[in-house]
Amino acid sequence: MQKILIALAVSTALAAMAPGYAAAAGSKDAYKTATRQADDTYKKDKDQCKPLKGNEKDVCMAEAKAKQKISKADAEAEYKGTDKARASARKTRADAEYSVAKEKCDDRKGNDKDVCIKDAKAARDSTRADAKADRKVAAAKNDAKEARHDAAEDKRDAQYKAAAERCDSQSGDAKDRCIKDARARFGKS
Repeated sequence: MQKILIALAVSTALAAMAPGYAAAAGSKDAYKTATRQADDTYKKDKDQCKPLKGNEKDVCMAEAKAKQKISKADAEAEYKGTDKARASARKTRADAEYSVAKEKCDDRKGNDKDVCIKDAKAARDSTRADAKADRKVAAAKNDAKEARHDAAEDKRDAQYKAAAERCDSQSGDAKDRCIKDARARFGKS
């Protein structure tokens, strides 16, 4: 089972380091290029599987398809640049790696095969849970950032009102200058 997990880790690292798969953030052209490259690479990988036989061929095909799905999901996540897209890419990676691991388990028999599949499911579910947690943390950070911004704005409003109230004790040009200074200091227009 450790061999499968090591193979998954290596294939994940290789897919992540594969040249041309990462699109520049927000670039539609780079995204399209990356998805085309993923399709082209899939075709080449699929052709390399043709001479193989039996489960070895099935594993090879599953790896080629997984590599394509992961590359496309990573390109989309990079293009969209959102926490939701990154979480979706991690989920896609987990599912693709699971399909490869499950295919590799087909060579086994009995309890050994059952254990292999359970381990593959556990790895997939763990990665999915991490993606879900990361998304929740990012959402909480955004909520906290927004709350801090709102609090700072409320504080500035209160300070401005106090400064404007102090200006009321003055009159004429002095009062106008005082209010103008308070507006500038607290970002009021």
